[in-house]
Amino acid sequence: MMYFLYKLIPPRPTFPKDMTDAEGELMQEHINYWKNLVEKRVAIIFGPVLDPKGVYGLAIIETEDETIAHDIRINDPAVKNDVGFKSEIHLMPEVILRR
Repeated sequence: MMYFLYKLIPPRPTFPKDMTDAEGELMQEHINYWKNLVEKRVAIIFGPVLDPKGVYGLAIIETEDETIAHDIRINDPAVKNDVGFKSEIHLMPEVILRR
């Protein structure tokens, strides 16, 4: 298996404090998307990171190939809807998992 770090960067540093209603709906779609990936055992963990420089989302993905990880990134509703979110995905070449 391969492991990837996924980072979702919101459109502004003040997000989510000042998210609009439309952004709130989009975030609910985003959360449901990732809950489904957790249920399918593709996402190991996901959630917001309260970085003082600006909140961002983080997930660790387990897949059989890099193409799947990139497809997950581009199909995230927050990214797919092209409303200012940026995302990054990075291979984790070695991981130590707890049993």
